Amino acid sequence: MKELIEHIAKSLVTQPDQVEVVETVKDNRTVNLELHTAKEDMGKVIGKQGRIAKAMRTVLKAAATTEGKKANLDIV
Repeated sequence: MKELIEHIAKSLVTQPDQVEVVETVKDNRTVNLELHTAKEDMGKVIGKQGRIAKAMRTVLKAAATTEGKKANLDIV
């Protein structure tokens, strides 16, 4: 799941080398992902009215469901 979010974010931003995804596992079923980007690219990742961020969260939750897990995405 980390690689999925990393791939999506790198394709959106102008500085893909600044993209970093930190994965923390709370328990066996819950995964928390933190997405870090350059400040200039933050708007591109969030999108107008948060539409891109919402879409990324939807894709992440669908991928997590197929693995029988729950996932959260925080954009920092």
